[in-house]
Formats: sequence, C-alpha cells, structure tokens
Amino acid sequence: MSFFKKLKEKVTQQTDAVTEKFKDGLTKTRDNFSGKVNDLVARYRKVDEDFFEELEEILIQADVGFETVMDLIEELKMEVKRKNIQDPAEVQGVISEKLVEIYEGADEASTELNIQAEGLTVLLFVGVNGVGKTTTIGKLAHKFKSEGKKVVLAAGDTFRAGAIEQLEVWGERVGVDVIKQGAGSDPAAVMFDAIQAAKSREADILICDTAGRLQNKVNLMKELEKVKRVIEREVPGAPHEVLLVLDATTGQNALIQAKTFKEATNVSGIVLTKLDGTAKGGIVLAIRNELGIPVKFVGLGEKMDDLQEFNAEQYVYGLFADLVEKEELD
Repeated sequence: MSFFKKLKEKVTQQTDAVTEKFKDGLTKTRDNFSGKVNDLVARYRKVDEDFFEELEEILIQADVGFETVMDLIEELKMEVKRKNIQDPAEVQGVISEKLVEIYEGADEASTELNIQAEGLTVLLFVGVNGVGKTTTIGKLAHKFKSEGKKVVLAAGDTFRAGAIEQLEVWGERVGVDVIKQGAGSDPAAVMFDAIQAAKSREADILICDTAGRLQNKVNLMKELEKVKRVIEREVPGAPHEVLLVLDATTGQNALIQAKTFKEATNVSGIVLTKLDGTAKGGIVLAIRNELGIPVKFVGLGEKMDDLQEFNAEQYVYGLFADLVEKEELD
C-alpha cells in the first residue's frame, strides 16, 4: 500500500471536520509547496542531483528551515537509492513519509497538553506582542469550557495598553472569569491573586497571559521568571505547560523568537497561529526539528473552533491533499 493511501486511512480514522480544517487551513502552503513539487516532477524524467537541488530550494522557500532541509534531502537520497527509485513521481510519497518521520521522530515529547486529572492545571502563555496570544487564550478557554471544565483567566500583561480589556472581552464572550489588576501593576501579584481565585472557585484550569515586549529582552525574561516563581510556589509542579505563541506568517523570525524564549524559560509547547494565512507552513517542521519543542496547537482560521490540536499526519495530509485524492481516483 502506498504512503498516500496509508495517510488517507489514518486521517479518516479521525473526524472529517478536523481533516477538512487542516486541508482548508493549509491551502496557501499546499498551493505553493505542492504546486512547485508537482511542477518539478513533471519537468524531470529521472531522479538526479539537479532534481534534488531544485527540491532543496523549494523546501527552503517553504520555510522548512536550512538544517531540516539538509537532513531531509540526505534521507531522501538514501531512500531513493535503497528503493532504486527512477521515476520522480514516486519521490512525492517518500517526501511526505519523511516529513511525518521528521516530526514524530524528533523525540517523544507529546503534542497533548499536560492537563491534571485532579486539582488545578496552570497554563502559562508567553510570546511577543501581535502574535495572537490573547485570541489564542480566548479560543482555548472556549475549548475547555465546551468540554465541561471550569476556567479562569489571569490578565498578566499589565504593560500593554488594552491587553487587560482585550482579555476581558474574551472572558465575557466565552463566559469565564478574568482576574486582573490595574494597568502597570506587578504581573506576579496578578498571578498570585488569580491562583487564589482559581482555588477558591474550584477551577480546573487557570490560563495566564503575560507581557510580550521584546524591546528589552533582559527585563521581559526577568519578569517571566518572577511570574513563574510565584506560580511554582503557590501550585507545586506548576506551570504544567509553558506555551509559546508564534505567528506562522513571520516564518524564520518565529524560529528566532522561539530560540530566545527557549533560552529564558522552559517552553514545553508551541501554539502556531495564522497557519492558514501563510504559504510557508513548513515552519512547523523547522520548529520541531531544530528546537525539539512540539507544536501543540495550530490556528487554521478566525472562528472559535479553528484552533486545532496539532497532528503530524493531518498536517502532511493538508500539504499533499491533492495528491492523496488524485491517487484515489487513479
């Protein structure tokens, strides 16, 4: 059975709605990436060094990341040699197979959130301003509430004008409490209040917003460390997740941000927003392969339920959906 047929079987075991979201959300990347790969395959009669050089360029343009591309090309060459593949069309299935392997083989880190079976789960959100952090918190609060969990939000971004109000709007929209203080107040004090409120209200999940200024990196990182210390003191073992929000449309810049935050705080997962708005969705692989941090959620649209748990097979299906469906028709 071909890889595409196996891929189709795996994704259809999940809900059709999720499969469609990944397919629709990755349209721009698919049109860009798969379109170029199709064109490459059509122009070559054999798999040679020139073929691989052009493929390398396509992958780099899709923001897969230089290191990841080099690894991938090396593995493809070995696989092509091992299977004695002559026809360039056969390489497409091998590419998609290797993309899944790169993602899932980076290490055993789970893409699932570390939600506590009992007691309070604390999720700490970090990231620069403008990446969609507050919107992501609101959408995640909606997801948890629809699952029957009691959620409290902490307005820890006290520096940015409008950040507290923005979180309050989401709180009202979703129907969850927001714990806040005045603008300019100490974020660590907000976290302390939020934890006490979450405990007294017997909440299941506390989602904490934080400041995102990178103009003064040292101050920002010190602030995050202080916030984290307060959380650790009040809830042993917390925060249970430190989720870094990155904007997929910024491409390699997102990778630089991830490296900066990884140095300062123990990032356990990535939320990649606006994946539907970029033609360079290969950044998912670069983050996973070069940083070893799992992407836990991706933003695939504007709607409340368009924040989806990341799934490597669904992602690769979204990249190659046209080819998967073409093979079904053949």
